[in-house]
Amino acid sequence: KGIQLRSNVIKEYAFKPEALKELLKQYSLKFPMFSSGSANINTGNDEAVIQMHLDHAKFVKSVGGNDIQLTNSSRPKEGIPSQADLQKYGKLINEIGKRTRDIGVQATYHNHMHQMGETPQEVDIILENCDSDNVKFLLDIAHYHQGGGDPVKAIRQYQKRLNALHLKDVRPNNGSGSKAYTFVELGQGKVDLPGVFKALKEIKFKGWGIVELDSVPEKEKSPRQCAEINHTYLQTVGIKI
Repeated sequence: KGIQLRSNVIKEYAFKPEALKELLKQYSLKFPMFSSGSANINTGNDEAVIQMHLDHAKFVKSVGGNDIQLTNSSRPKEGIPSQADLQKYGKLINEIGKRTRDIGVQATYHNHMHQMGETPQEVDIILENCDSDNVKFLLDIAHYHQGGGDPVKAIRQYQKRLNALHLKDVRPNNGSGSKAYTFVELGQGKVDLPGVFKALKEIKFKGWGIVELDSVPEKEKSPRQCAEINHTYLQTVGIKI
């Protein structure tokens, strides 16, 4: 029904958004979310960071979309982010969201491993430091699980702020750091997916659930095969797609 596009499409369509809009129309696809990239703190130029996302928001609006996703690469290489930096990040994305609302585009924060907002506690601080109207929440259930959180609890906790979800699964490995886990197709990992869908039904969630996978989990698989596994799982649990 829809597709989330990444910011690399701007390279080709920045000056011809109507062509992308027609392409989406050709395949009867909605444009539920745009990956606007990192909104980083401590760059020395917050205004340039804000302006980049404003430019992206204007592009999204011209293509027919209404939502942008914000991530970051500001997590320290060692240790955990300070509360001051988490608060600073919340205030930065709040300013982005405040300005994108003026042009009719909703900013949405996306939790992510190895970024500020890896753990539930970090997510709480970030979202506490931005207005709920300016910045909504895109809950990635696999990243949240891997970060030590319970996505079922998060759905209920943030139900009034929940704008969209990334739906994928994750399994543990024997490694460490980024090698300690692998993102996998739905039903192939440890995320409480039945609980997730039950909670979404309970809160009568009407937003987008975007199925995604960072990469194929086994090299012998193709992206199509992974998509088919996801499709089959969703059909099995009675999710209309």
